[in-house]
Amino acid sequence: MRQFSTKLMSAAGVIALVACTGSGADAGSVNSAGSQSGEARSISAAEKKKGAEAHPQLLEEFGGAYTGPQVGYVVGVGQNIAVQSGLGNARSDFTVTLLNSPVNNAFAIPGGYVYLTRQLMALMNDEAEMAGVLGHEVGHVAARHSEKRQKAATRNSILGILGQIGSQVLLGDSAIGRIGQEVFGTGSQLLTLKYSRKQEYEADDLGIRYLASAGYDPQALSSMLYSLAAQSAIDVRVAGRDARTAPEWASTHPDPARRVSRAATNAGKLSRVGGVRNRDQFLQKLDGILYGDDPKQGVIEGNSFLHPNLKLKFSVPSGFSMQNGARSVSISGSSGQGQFTTGAYNGNMAAYIDAAFKGLAGEGKTISHGPVERTTVNGVPASYAMARVDSNNGQVDVTVFAYEFSKTSAYHFATIAPAGSAGVFSPMYQSMVRLSATQAAEIRPRKVDIVTVKSGDTISSLSSRMAYSTFQQDRFMVLNRLAENDVLRVGQSVKIITY
Repeated sequence: MRQFSTKLMSAAGVIALVACTGSGADAGSVNSAGSQSGEARSISAAEKKKGAEAHPQLLEEFGGAYTGPQVGYVVGVGQNIAVQSGLGNARSDFTVTLLNSPVNNAFAIPGGYVYLTRQLMALMNDEAEMAGVLGHEVGHVAARHSEKRQKAATRNSILGILGQIGSQVLLGDSAIGRIGQEVFGTGSQLLTLKYSRKQEYEADDLGIRYLASAGYDPQALSSMLYSLAAQSAIDVRVAGRDARTAPEWASTHPDPARRVSRAATNAGKLSRVGGVRNRDQFLQKLDGILYGDDPKQGVIEGNSFLHPNLKLKFSVPSGFSMQNGARSVSISGSSGQGQFTTGAYNGNMAAYIDAAFKGLAGEGKTISHGPVERTTVNGVPASYAMARVDSNNGQVDVTVFAYEFSKTSAYHFATIAPAGSAGVFSPMYQSMVRLSATQAAEIRPRKVDIVTVKSGDTISSLSSRMAYSTFQQDRFMVLNRLAENDVLRVGQSVKIITY
């Protein structure tokens, strides 16, 4: 979290490797000759314009562009695989971005904008797997899936999408609907939840085809999908200890095993057998990449959020999850939802809270809230106000609970709960504490460290070096796509996570 987010991502046609659910708009299928019915031959000027407009918003939504030495490598592989699509001047028409995000994800938007998160790159084990993921996204663009997605998005408003994932209060286009849009400034991610399985399969097929034509092992996409499935299983197990929401792919894919086997089978049908993997080069490039949360944006540890730069910490109640964004922390649970963020502050807390409610209401709208009450939370001056708002699904309580950390800086929670249930967030409000300089300094970034297996090294011994207190061996095995009975070879390169 860096600063306040006031814009909801529009239905920009975000197309994710990790998102599909149920059935949706059908797309053309790959025929026996390998061509794609309805496949685009060029990227239109209108699509380029649409992508250019959405690109800055997506960068903000997903942590910004990563600036490590891996960037040029990712861009080069992505543009090379884009050439296989035959989309006009594919190399120059595609903009490939490595995102500074701790979420396993990859997606594309109209205009040839393709995105890969550093977290998903860290899960990969060779260049062919990265090419397969990027090829999958290029396939979405070539198959014009964005147009079908945008038509679906027009039929299903963002509030309807929020309702489908469990919101009890964010329905309709009343004032509370706009509050929901502001509190959940993650529309780009939510829109990916309505991606059709058939379109995902189709993009898989195209990605496999591009791999083969580029000289890569076409089985690489299948092995990458296998790693994603394994990572999803670990995320589910860790969920009881870590309040981060599960990666999108884990929560939206009904049958990951089917997708893995299907990709493997289709790759086996191609005439090419084997192909380039470039494991050593990939691992060399990957070495040192940031892993997990970027401390500059705060970190999630268990059910707590800690920010070393802002020197603060809070905890969410049991049953609630968090998702850290570039500008805010989204908080979600069955009994309420909210956001932790900040705004401009000049020492007037009443004005700060008024501005927060005004921002929630939307342009030209107001929310009448009760009196601003003052209190102290663990030595931090705090103020709060509540409003009861009518929604299409009944009345809800909206609360802004703010803290003064200095005469020029304040932070606040904005929460929504069914009328009479606002108290569910009280433990969270009361958990806010300042971090000392020593405590803040102890929050360190994790990174991928490529090590060479030496004589005597085992899965167990190397796992013990992972920078985690739980599930060390499970994380190590998934990270390196190892099975229980695998034996490490002397001289083999493996990934571990260190500080």
